[in-house]
Amino acid sequence: MKESTKPNILVIDDDPVFRNLLRTILKEKLNVFAVESPSLGFKILKNEEIDILICDFDLPEMNGLKVLDIVKEEYPKLEVIMISNSNDMEVVIEALRKGAADYFKKPFSVPEIWLSIERTRRFSKIQSNLEEVKNKNNLLRSVINVEVGSNMIGSSEEMKSIREQIEMVSQTPDTSVMIIGESGTGKELVARAIHEFSSRKEEIFGAVNMSAIPESLFESEFFGHKKGSFTGAISDKAGWFESANKGTMFFDEIGEMTMALQVKLLRVIEDRKFTKIGTQREQKFDIRIIAATNKTEEELTDGKNFRLDLFHRIGTFIINLPPLRERKNDIPELAYFFLEGASIKMAKRISQIHNDALKLLTMYSFPGNIRELKNLIERAVIVSKENILLPQHFPSIQTTNNGIENPEPENEIYSLKEIEKRTIQKVLRMVNYNKAEAARLLDIEWNALHRRIEKYNIDLPK
Repeated sequence: MKESTKPNILVIDDDPVFRNLLRTILKEKLNVFAVESPSLGFKILKNEEIDILICDFDLPEMNGLKVLDIVKEEYPKLEVIMISNSNDMEVVIEALRKGAADYFKKPFSVPEIWLSIERTRRFSKIQSNLEEVKNKNNLLRSVINVEVGSNMIGSSEEMKSIREQIEMVSQTPDTSVMIIGESGTGKELVARAIHEFSSRKEEIFGAVNMSAIPESLFESEFFGHKKGSFTGAISDKAGWFESANKGTMFFDEIGEMTMALQVKLLRVIEDRKFTKIGTQREQKFDIRIIAATNKTEEELTDGKNFRLDLFHRIGTFIINLPPLRERKNDIPELAYFFLEGASIKMAKRISQIHNDALKLLTMYSFPGNIRELKNLIERAVIVSKENILLPQHFPSIQTTNNGIENPEPENEIYSLKEIEKRTIQKVLRMVNYNKAEAARLLDIEWNALHRRIEKYNIDLPK
C-alpha cells in the first residue's frame, strides 16, 4: 500500500515509552503523528487530515476529556480513542458520553490496539453512511414541499381533506399510518410529507418495497447481520430498524407480503426489539411505521391474505387516497405543474395546453392515476414542435376515446377487484402488452403485476 493511501492517525501521549510503542506498532499500516502535548496535537490537526485520534487522559496543559471537547467542537467527524492508566468507570462513561468512539486501559496488548482501531473505523464508516442517507433525504425536501403537504397539487375538496389528515397525524410522532390507494396516487409522497412535518424530520426516512423482499433475506434486511454469520456475510450490516432508528419506516406494497413474513413483522413491531443475525443481544428501536397498499380496506380485513392483528397494529390512522378520476377538477392544475417541469427538463418553451387537449385529459379515466398523467405530459412535450400542447400530442388518449377501445360508462359501478382488473387490461393494451412499461405506469413492481395477471386470468397475446 502506498504511503499516500494510508489513513492518518494522531497520538497524543506525554509518556515517551507508550508514545514510541504506539508509533512502532501502527506505522506499518498507518501514517502516524505522535506528540507529547495537546498544543502540538492541535497544530497537527490544523495542517493534516487526521482520521483517528488516540488521546491519553493524563496530559500536561489539559486533561484528555478537555481535548475531546475541543476536538468534537472543531473537528466533529474525527473519531477519538481514549487511553488511560486509570480504570475509573466514571472517566470511561464521561469519555463515551462526550463522543469518544472507544476506550482502552494501559498497559495494552497489540491485538487490543488493532481491535480498537478496527472498531473505530467501522463505526466511522457507519456514521458516514448514515450521514449520506440523511443528506439524500434532505435533497428530497424541496421536491416534497412542492408536490405534497401544504403545497400538494390540487384544490379539490378531496385534496383539502388529505392535507388536513397529513397535518393532523404528523403532530403525533408515534402513530402508525396506513395509506390506501390505487397505484400512482402518490402514496409514498404522502408518507414523506407526514415524516417531513413531524418531529422526526431530521432523522432517516427509510422506504422499503415489501413485495420485493424474499423470505430468506427478511431478517438480514431488517435486523442486519454480523460478519461471518452466514455464507455471503462478508461484512457487518446494519438492518433497516437500526439504520432508521428515531426516524420513519415506509413499508410500500405491504399487502403483497406472505403470511409468514407478516408474522415476523408483527412480532418485531409489537416488541419494538430485534436481534441482529449472528448475535444474542436484543436491540430496541424507536421508529414510526407508515405502510401503503393498493388493496382495499375490505381486502385487508377479510382475514384471507392479510393478518387482522397486523392491520390493527399498523392501521391506527388510515388515509384513503382518491384516484385521479374522482378528482377531475385537479387535472388541469396537475397538467400545468407537470408541463412546467417537463419543459425545463427538455429545454423547450412550452407554456400552454390547448383547451381541447385539457378537455381530452379531463374525460380520460387515468388507470395509472397521477403517474400516468405525468408520463403523458412528458411524452407530449417530447413530441411537440409547437409552444402549446395539442390533442394530437396525446394519441393514446385519442385512441381510447374514439371508440377503438370502448370507454366504460361513468355511471356504471363495478366491484373494486373488477376495476383493478380492467385497469390492468387498459394499461396493457395502451403499451402494446409491454409488462415492464405497464408496471411502471401502474407504479408497481413487475413481479406484482405478473401475480395480478395470473390472479385475474388476464389473457395476453402470444
